[in-house]
Amino acid sequence: MSRRRLLAGIAAATALALTGCSTGPTSGGGQTRAADTDTKADTKAGTAAAESFPVTIRHAFGETTIEREPKRVATLGWSDQDNALALGVAPVGATKLTWGGNKAGSSDWFDATLKSAGTKAPVRYDDSDGPPAEEIATLRPDVILATNSGLTRAQYDKLSKIAPVVAYPKAAWTTPWRTSLKLVGKALGRSEAADKVTAATERRIQDARAKYPQLKGTSLIFAYLTTTDLSQVGIYAPQDPRVSFMHDLGLVDAPAVATAIKPGQFYGTVSAERAPQLKSDVLLTWSENPSDLKTFIDDKLIGKIPAIADGRAYAEADKHVSLAVTNPTPLSIPYVIEHFVPHVAKAADRS
Repeated sequence: MSRRRLLAGIAAATALALTGCSTGPTSGGGQTRAADTDTKADTKAGTAAAESFPVTIRHAFGETTIEREPKRVATLGWSDQDNALALGVAPVGATKLTWGGNKAGSSDWFDATLKSAGTKAPVRYDDSDGPPAEEIATLRPDVILATNSGLTRAQYDKLSKIAPVVAYPKAAWTTPWRTSLKLVGKALGRSEAADKVTAATERRIQDARAKYPQLKGTSLIFAYLTTTDLSQVGIYAPQDPRVSFMHDLGLVDAPAVATAIKPGQFYGTVSAERAPQLKSDVLLTWSENPSDLKTFIDDKLIGKIPAIADGRAYAEADKHVSLAVTNPTPLSIPYVIEHFVPHVAKAADRS
C-alpha cells in the first residue's frame, strides 16, 4: 500500500523544550511566518502536564491501551511525525520520505520545527516494502503511531509485539488531519494541546478561504495522471486527505468523482475513453516535469477532459509541494497554503 500511494500520489517521545519552537519551511514567505506565531504559542501547550494514563484508543484493528505516558515514539505513515512534533513530542524514529522528501529524507517544515526546538532528527527508516519491524524494535519505542498509513493486519500484529500500535480508525490512507491529530494527542496524553493546535490551524484555513473566495463552491477533480500511461485517469476519493483539505478551502467534488471510487478506496481509475465525461470547474494533478501538462493537453484522449481542454487544470511539478499537499498536517498546511493554493485559485478564476 505504501508503494502504491507513492506512485499514485504523488504519495523518547522527548518532550521538547518548545521555547522558540516554530513551524513552516525554511524559505517560507510572509504568510507562513505569520502563521508560525500562532503555532509557536499553541504548541507550547504540548509541555502541559500529561493526561492520566492508561488510555485506550479504538482503531481499525481493535483497541490499543497505552499504560503510561510514552517517552519514546516511533511513527509510520507520512503525517504522524508532524502531528507528534506539533504537540511538542519529537519522535525517535520516523518513516523516510522517499518521494518528495528533502536530502535528509525529511521535510522542510518538520526540520524547521526540530531546528527551532534544538532537538535532534529522528532515525529514518524506509517503509517502501512495509514497516521495518527490526529497525523499529532497536529504537525501543513506547508507542508506534500509524493513524494515517497503509498498515495491514499482519503488520499491526507484528509491530504490536514491539510496542502498542495506534492504527487508522477506518481505512488505510484516508484519515483526515484533524482525526490523526486527535488520536496522536490522546496517545501522547496531550489532547488539550491537540485541540489548541487544531484551533490554530483552523484559523489559517479560514484566512485562506477569505483570501481566495473564488474557491467556494468550485467543483473539483483531484486526479493522478502520468505521461507513461495515458490510457486511464486516476481520481482521488473525497475522503483522501489531500481532497479533504481542498474541501476545507471551500471546493466541492465534481459529480464524476462519485462514480470513479469504490467503497474503502482512496482513489479509483476510469478509462481515458471517458475523458469528456470528467467535468469539473478545476482539475488538479501531479507531474514529473513541467512539460507534462502540455503532454496531457495534446493527448487525443486526456486532452478531452473539459478542465484540461479549457485551461482550468493545474499540474504541480514540485515534489516537495506535492508531498505537503498529499499529507496535510498542522506543520505542512501553512506550506500548502503558501505554495499550492494560489495555483488552485488561478485555475478557479478561469472557470
